[in-house]
Amino acid sequence: MAVWAVIPAAGVGRRFGADVPKQYLAAAGRPLLAHVLDLFLAAPAVSAIVLATAPEDERWRDLLPASPSRPVVRAPGGGTRAGSVLAALDAVAGDAAPDDWALVHDAARPCLSRADLERLIDALSNDAVGGLLATPVVDTLKRSDDSDRVTGTAERGGLWRALTPQMFRFALLRDALREALAAGFEITDEASAMERAGHRPRLVAGGAENIKVTRPEDLALAEIILRGRE
Repeated sequence: MAVWAVIPAAGVGRRFGADVPKQYLAAAGRPLLAHVLDLFLAAPAVSAIVLATAPEDERWRDLLPASPSRPVVRAPGGGTRAGSVLAALDAVAGDAAPDDWALVHDAARPCLSRADLERLIDALSNDAVGGLLATPVVDTLKRSDDSDRVTGTAERGGLWRALTPQMFRFALLRDALREALAAGFEITDEASAMERAGHRPRLVAGGAENIKVTRPEDLALAEIILRGRE
């Protein structure tokens, strides 16, 4: 069965406050998106890459080698992450089998390790639904009121911090996203759409260094992690 690596990269990075979308910010000398593309282009299990970008964005083409090792398909990104992922799945639905894998990874997570990617794919290879990389919560969690005063301490047992990639059967994920978007459901990640559809995604332990670059300090940390691997 094919593994379709889906990268939603249509965001404009307003929260980050940079002059360019954050997927094009540099860490260890290359844009964040370049690190992600490099990993998936080198992954033996990945059959093709589907990149969802803003319609006017052509910068991603400069990040690819002259002859990519596998097909790279561009899809028009939507106004939300979920919309972009669904657009990417729709773009290749004619070539994908229902039981193929859709493996979705954030364009702003440049520190995913090859070992974690392979662990996820291996762990889910025979799963009927799919799952996601995640790390158990180790910090103490506090609840607050509207004035940022502590109202209680949450029990962290059984809590995980969701990461990406998140990998699900192609048709199941496509249907779950379409139905959730039509219902106006807030989709924070692919797993939440699958949960709404009645599925129980499997959690696969991943490394805490697989950070998402959201704030300037995250970019500095990504730089340290990537330079350390060099």
